[in-house]
Amino acid sequence: MKRLIIIYLVFVILLSACNFPGAEPTPEKLAETPTLRSIATSGEASILHLTQPNELPAERSGHAGDFDSSISAANQEAAGGDRHTFGKVERSFNANSMDIYFENLDIVDTYVFQDDTWIYGQIFLKGSDSDNINISKYAMELDLDIDGRGDYLIVAALDITSDPSTTDWTVEGVSIFWDQNKDVGDKTAMYTDENAKDGDGFEVEVFNSGHGDDPDSGWVRVTGGSEPKVEIAVKRSLLGNPDKYLIGMWAGTTLLDPVLFDINDHFTHEEAGAADRGLPFFYPINFVYELDNACRMAVGFAPTGNEPGLCKTLIPQSEGGGNGENGPCQDPGYCDLWIPDTCECITID
Repeated sequence: MKRLIIIYLVFVILLSACNFPGAEPTPEKLAETPTLRSIATSGEASILHLTQPNELPAERSGHAGDFDSSISAANQEAAGGDRHTFGKVERSFNANSMDIYFENLDIVDTYVFQDDTWIYGQIFLKGSDSDNINISKYAMELDLDIDGRGDYLIVAALDITSDPSTTDWTVEGVSIFWDQNKDVGDKTAMYTDENAKDGDGFEVEVFNSGHGDDPDSGWVRVTGGSEPKVEIAVKRSLLGNPDKYLIGMWAGTTLLDPVLFDINDHFTHEEAGAADRGLPFFYPINFVYELDNACRMAVGFAPTGNEPGLCKTLIPQSEGGGNGENGPCQDPGYCDLWIPDTCECITID
């Protein structure tokens, strides 16, 4: 009997250790992810491109800033904006110790542009140094029916550190995924739901590096330098030529996986950890690491403010913004509290 009790206690301790914050992310954990329906990319004739993006339009259709975690990296925490329960991610760090900061995964600003043929996402990064990460992923997520659930995810896999000045558009490394069965977000879009791990996210791949019904569907280009940016273009016709949508940007590595969306439904808060020392029960990050996103922008419609994941944006002067002491208001990207009389934009972590 004593032997059985000892064996039982050892088993319980080992089982509990697997769930403690600080446990290393394991292949077994990631192996729980659903299966992706991938597009065939072999045995086809050479790809002929008929159209590709050119220069971005002069006027942007949306702007969403994001936190610069380089200012807090020495303290091994995010600068703000990391709230797993609400789908807000600011984790450009390694797992557990958070003692390696990846500036090529830290989104600091995002824009969206559009014309008659393309929707463009522009992702500004803190830098291009990888510190042992070569292939990273950058993505834009589009919610076409404005219900908080992403419908398409356009992902570009890049090594921006080896050649950070590739300014030509290319389809190489670009994949487009579709949520055919509408289960992204599970019961409550953008918010963590319990027992949602059976969802399969963006489970259908419709484009891969020029392979698909339209070989011109998705493109990417990179501009290096001290302020590197990744630009992604998707053909409007693939999306059904939407006239309004929500759009948000992502950066990451392994966890930027289409079948893991929404990511906060696939990992509990205990499993994910937290990048904020103000949440000591969950700090540091654990299974959800090397990942960043920016809040969503509304394009083609006036948001009510209740759209899940929406940026809280300042109203431009031309649309009724106030005049501060220094003249007309300037759009800072986003804010939680906008005071038009003084042009004051207050952001709350």
